[in-house]
Amino acid sequence: MKLADIKKLKVAELRSRLKELDLDTKGLKAELVVRLWSAVEAGQGGEDGGEELELQKDDSMTPPTPAETVEVVASAAAPFSSPVATVGITAPCDGESAREFRESATQTEAKTSLQPGPATQTEPKTSLQPGSAIQTKPKTSLQPGSATQTEAKNSVQTVQPDSECDSERVTVCQAEGGEQGRQQGGAEDPGEDRGRAFYEFKEEIRYKRAKSPQPPVEREEAEEEDKDKVRLDPYGGHLHFEVGPDGACGQPRFWDRFPSLWSGCRLSHGVIQGKVGFEVRLERKLLTTQDGDGTEHYGLRVGWSVANTSLLLGEEEVSFAYDRRGKKVSAGKEEKFGEPFSEGDIIGCYASFSTDHTVQLSFHKNGRFMGAAFSLDASVLQGCALFPHVLCKSCSVRFLLDPTAPPWYSSPPGFTPVAALPAGQRMRATSAPTSRAQCEVVLMVGLPGSGKSHWAATLMQQHPEKHYRLLGTEELLTCMISGGERDSRLRQASQCLTDLIKMAAKTPGNYILDQCNILFSAQRHKLQLFRGFRRRVVVVFPSAEEWRRRLSQHQTGDGEQIPETALLKLQVSCSLPEKGDLLEELQYVELPQEQAQTLLQKYKDEARRLLPPITKQEKKKHRLHKKRPYPHGPPPAHRIRWLNGWGDAGFNVQSWSQQPSYWNVAYQDQSYYYDNRDFGYGAYEGYW
Repeated sequence: MKLADIKKLKVAELRSRLKELDLDTKGLKAELVVRLWSAVEAGQGGEDGGEELELQKDDSMTPPTPAETVEVVASAAAPFSSPVATVGITAPCDGESAREFRESATQTEAKTSLQPGPATQTEPKTSLQPGSAIQTKPKTSLQPGSATQTEAKNSVQTVQPDSECDSERVTVCQAEGGEQGRQQGGAEDPGEDRGRAFYEFKEEIRYKRAKSPQPPVEREEAEEEDKDKVRLDPYGGHLHFEVGPDGACGQPRFWDRFPSLWSGCRLSHGVIQGKVGFEVRLERKLLTTQDGDGTEHYGLRVGWSVANTSLLLGEEEVSFAYDRRGKKVSAGKEEKFGEPFSEGDIIGCYASFSTDHTVQLSFHKNGRFMGAAFSLDASVLQGCALFPHVLCKSCSVRFLLDPTAPPWYSSPPGFTPVAALPAGQRMRATSAPTSRAQCEVVLMVGLPGSGKSHWAATLMQQHPEKHYRLLGTEELLTCMISGGERDSRLRQASQCLTDLIKMAAKTPGNYILDQCNILFSAQRHKLQLFRGFRRRVVVVFPSAEEWRRRLSQHQTGDGEQIPETALLKLQVSCSLPEKGDLLEELQYVELPQEQAQTLLQKYKDEARRLLPPITKQEKKKHRLHKKRPYPHGPPPAHRIRWLNGWGDAGFNVQSWSQQPSYWNVAYQDQSYYYDNRDFGYGAYEGYW
C-alpha cells in the first residue's frame, strides 16, 4: 500500500486497520496515517523504500526517528554573520516520544537536494528533531542541509522589505503561517520549550493590528486621603493585587485567568517599637478545583516584612510568613510550624519589640497560640520598620483595620492593634505620586540576551528612592512559585504582562518595561499608553561578539534554548527607536545609535538570506453569499418568472400562518441572522 492510498482512507478505516495490527488507535488522522505508514514500511522491509515520500502542507506530524542530535556549527567565512548562526544548538530527541510539528513559517520545501549553505553546515546523515530551528521537505528523501535552508526548486528566493513597516509585515506573515499550521496539524508539542523571547514576540505582534490607545481621561481630583489611616497600600503591592474600596480587603486581580499567580500587598503603616499585632481572615476560596492527590489550588501567607523588599512574602531574609499549609517561611526556607488553616480561619500576627532592639514574631489561629515563629536580633532589621504583609493565591482576605471595632479574638496581654496605635508610633510608607507628570516610564529595547534585565536591575539599585516597578516576564515568573511547566508559565506570564502594562498606564508610579520591544508598532503603542508620563527609552544593543557571548551565557545559565528561527525573525522585524514626539529621552547604553543601526542592518540582511520565503495564502471566500441567494434583498416583482397563473390550482400561496418559523421571531431576536456574521477579523490568532 502506498502512502497516497493511506491518506485517502477515512478515520474509521484507519483505526480498523491499526486495530488489526494491534497498534494504538487514538489520535488525529495525521497521527493515524503516520502510524499506519510506519507499520507498512516495517512490514514491507524496505521494498517500497524508493517511493516518493512527499509531506503535504497540512502540517501533520513526521514519523518518530531514532535519538539523534543536530548541531549547527558556525562558519568563519562570514565576518558580520548573525550571532544566531554562530551559536551551537543541540537538540536531543527520544525515539519513542519524539513528535515533530511542522510550521509553515519555519520549514522549507525543495524538489532537489539542498546542499549546506555558506554560513552554516550540518553533520551528514542526521534527522531533524524537535528543537532544531528549521526543517526541510525534500521530495525524494531527507538530506542533511543547512540549519536555515530556503524553499527552492532551482534557486533560492529571498524577501527584502525596504522599510521597517515592511519588516514587521514580513514577520507577521510568517507568524500567521506558523500558527495556522499548528491549528491544522494538531496541538503543540508539550515537550517543546519555546522560551521567553518566543512568547514575548507573540504578544508584541498583537500591537501590529491594535488600535491606537485613547488619550488618558483626566480624573477629577479625588478627596485628599487621610495619611494617618491604616489601610492596604496599592502602591506597596503588586499591580495584580486588587484592593477593595474600603482598603481592608483584597484578592488577586487575575485569579480566574492565571490561578497560579501569587499577589502580595503591605499595609500603609509599619512599626518599630512596642507590642503590636493585626488580624487577617481568609475570606473565601476563589477556586474550588483540586488535583488528583487532593491538593487545592489556593494559598495564603501572612506575616511581616521590611519596605523595599520583595512582595513575595517569605522569600527574603527580612520577610517572615506563616503559610496556610502549616509552615513558617523566611529567606525561601520552609519549616513545619503550627497548624494548617483554611477558609474562614482568622490568623493573628504579633510582633514584640524589646528594649535591646530584638524582635519576637508569634502567630495565633482562631485565638489559639501557635508559638513564637521567629526571634530576630537587632542586626537583622537594622532599625527598619516592620510592615504587615499578606501574599495570596486564588483566595480573598480581609484585615480588621477599624480601630473602634472589637477584635475578632482577644489579643495577648499588652498588645495593641496596628490600626489603634497613636500616629506618632506608626511609620508611614512612601506615598504614590499624585499626578502623571510626576511619574516616569522606562521602555527597554533590545534583542534577547542583550542585557536589558541586568541594566534595569542596576537602575533600580542606584535609585531606590524612585520605587521603580519592574514589569517583565521574568518578574511575573517569580510570582508563580509553583505553577507547572515552565513553558506554560511563560505563556501565562506574557499574556498577563500585556494586561498589567495597560493597568500601569492608568496607575501613578514609576515603571520599567523589561521586554524586547523591538517592533515599531509595539514601541509606539506603549509610549502612547503612557502619555503624560516622562517617557524614557533605553536601547541596549551590544557589539556582535558581546551579544554572542551574552546570549550563550543566558542560554547556559537559564537552561533555555531560544529557537534559532525565532531569533532570525526578531532580527528581521527589529527597529531601533529615534527621537520624536512620543518620548522625552532616548539613550543608547552600548553602541552609539549610528553603529547600532549599521550592525542591525547587517543582522537583517543575514536573517533574510537564512529565513524561508513567504508563501502567499489564498483568501477564502465568505460563505454568506452561498447561503443567501439574494444578499441584497429579493429581485423586483417584474423579474420573477411565474410558472403558473394566479388562478392556477398548481400555484400554492401559503398564508401568513403557514410561513416558515423565522417570520414569527420577534424583531429584536432577528438580529441573530444579521449580527452573527463572522468575517474573520475577530478570529485573528496568527503568530509564528
